[in-house]
Amino acid sequence: MADLIAGTATPHWARALLERTHILHPLATLTAEELAPFDQLLIAQPRVLSPGENVALDAWVRDGGRLLLLADPLLTAESHYALGDPRRPQDVVLLSPLLTHWGLQLRFDPDQPSTPQMREIAGLLLPYHMAGEFAPLGTAAECARQTSGIIAERSIGRGHVLIVADAALVDASHPDPAAADALSALVSRAFDDGVKSLSNKDARGAAAQDSVDKSVENAP
Repeated sequence: MADLIAGTATPHWARALLERTHILHPLATLTAEELAPFDQLLIAQPRVLSPGENVALDAWVRDGGRLLLLADPLLTAESHYALGDPRRPQDVVLLSPLLTHWGLQLRFDPDQPSTPQMREIAGLLLPYHMAGEFAPLGTAAECARQTSGIIAERSIGRGHVLIVADAALVDASHPDPAAADALSALVSRAFDDGVKSLSNKDARGAAAQDSVDKSVENAP
């Protein structure tokens, strides 16, 4: 986090993409106080959240927050940071309590192809690599807009979550040629108040950087 704040961190291609349309504010922790100024949040392959952070994030969404979450059950992207470095993304995302609370189960098929793949979802060409799959849990009280394989959408209270069961999309070292358009489309879908199709053609920009949590505030 220190090198990010100091401006000495290696720039991520996704950051430049998102800064075209958003002002980025890195967050080190997810507390009610940290989240309060913002109504949009992007989290990519987060570290293990504390019980208090799970509660704060859930409350923030229910109060009207809009979240785009990349949660990979088996991260394939390379990291520049050594094991034990807090900047290194989690190899396996651990968000079961929060996902269960939102009526979702994240599954992983170890027998799936081990090479990068592409899937079309509602007009979106989504590159992925050893992704997870979402399944709804029982009769979730929350309103489900979509729970289909790699992508899940939920209206939670007055807020909205869009979750992708893969983080290869924001691979810093070897991004897929379709990654920028796919990320733009996901950001547009997650952060727009109106319901839009997941089309690459109408995408706007926004950013993720390894395991750092970020809030994203619309630029004037």
